[in-house]
Amino acid sequence: MDFSPPLQACRFLSRWKRFLAMVELPDGSRPTVHVPNSGSMITCLREGAPALISCSSNPARKLAHTLEMVADEAGWIVVNTLRANAMAREALEGCWVPGLGKDWIWRAEARRGASRLDFLGSRGSGTCWVEVKSVTLRLEGGWAAFPDSVTLRGRKHLDELRAIAEEGDRALLLLIVQRQGLHAFRPAEAIDPAWAAAMRRAVESGVEVCALQVVGDAAGLRVAGRLPCQL
Repeated sequence: MDFSPPLQACRFLSRWKRFLAMVELPDGSRPTVHVPNSGSMITCLREGAPALISCSSNPARKLAHTLEMVADEAGWIVVNTLRANAMAREALEGCWVPGLGKDWIWRAEARRGASRLDFLGSRGSGTCWVEVKSVTLRLEGGWAAFPDSVTLRGRKHLDELRAIAEEGDRALLLLIVQRQGLHAFRPAEAIDPAWAAAMRRAVESGVEVCALQVVGDAAGLRVAGRLPCQL
């Protein structure tokens, strides 16, 4: 994924509301920017840290800028969760997930009854349902983890994937790890033990799990490789 134009450098100052933050631009101005992330972003945000923002030319937007990345000692962290689905599509179409090749056709925002999942893949008579999660939490020891706050919606998604697998279709939890310096994934048991338990039940029922690490800078994002998962 390329950013056009490239992202703008700034300094992160504070997240003063759930979806609002303040940054400092090189000219000293301090605009409020949109934060497209409903999680806590613990282990991500540090006052004074380098950050990257995008700018929209849409005059209807209340805020022109969006917080895209912040930096830690290991590199950039992608905090815009909307980027995860775009990178997931690139990964699915680029054969990063075992057993899913270029002959699969992918449709986003696919409905299944009253539910909606991020992707539905088809190849002949075969199908694969995919739910994507943006992972930014870092645990001690260099672990990537999810979630960073209690998520009832995330647990519901796991139950939907488990039902799909039990009915005989392929079901995949695709974890897009959007920070560097991490060696493997595990559920954040201490933050949301119910989600961790739901993940294990889903895997026992046949749900597949794949964690992919994404790296990037002001110019764009790319998939760097797979991370092992410890459930």
